[in-house]
Amino acid sequence: MGYIKDSYKELVEKVSWPSFAQLQSSTIVVMVASLIFAMIVLVMDVSFETVMQGVYELLGNLGQ
Repeated sequence: MGYIKDSYKELVEKVSWPSFAQLQSSTIVVMVASLIFAMIVLVMDVSFETVMQGVYELLGNLGQ
């Protein structure tokens, strides 16, 4: 039971919580970073698909 009381006391007295403005700023940074990461993955996916289609066409033509 002492652990729970100590944990609560630490959360209330020792933890510094961010302000609402800081939370908004951090949220925007995370959203922009996520969009950039998603775009990079999309470009990689489309590029790989294009390369693989070329490889399959080349291999298909070799069999004829």
